[in-house]
Amino acid sequence: MYQLLGVLLGGPPSSELLRGLATLKGDDTPIGSASRNLAALAQRTSPNDAEREFNNLFVGIGRGELLPYTSYYLTGFLNEKPLANLRSDLMARGIKARDNVKEPEDHMGTLCEIMAGIIAGEFLCDSDQPSQKAFFDAHLAKWAELFFTDLEQAQSAVFYAPVGSLGRAFMAVEADAFAIQ
Repeated sequence: MYQLLGVLLGGPPSSELLRGLATLKGDDTPIGSASRNLAALAQRTSPNDAEREFNNLFVGIGRGELLPYTSYYLTGFLNEKPLANLRSDLMARGIKARDNVKEPEDHMGTLCEIMAGIIAGEFLCDSDQPSQKAFFDAHLAKWAELFFTDLEQAQSAVFYAPVGSLGRAFMAVEADAFAIQ
């Protein structure tokens, strides 16, 4: 789920990804319902429409409707202490930013990709549950649900509204799961 959210927040979905998303199934849980809604919208969303929506939400002229950065959500400004704390944590874990990434590391898409990498053991750091919990608590717990709620309710969000629902529901499950450790 982290990998999927990271890809969807990192850039507009390709036609291949839209076709894959259109096959999602779901049950009556919040994650299942969001998955069904995302599948229905992916089925009728063109790559051009998804790109336009992505740009309206996250890029815009000057800025998008939402600023998906930890620093912004926690301080109201970009490139603040939460970013510095994240960079220190990443350095301690031996995780380096990819050369082709232009966004600051505290972008929600990047954080989701990092969390997916920690879980999958892709980095030369501990990937056990205490390490996952520490990263989640330090960099996602305080703002992820709020960001995904904002995405779900964003004025420009059509395709991305169920991405917000999916992210919000998933982050709630993660918070509950880490709370019982």
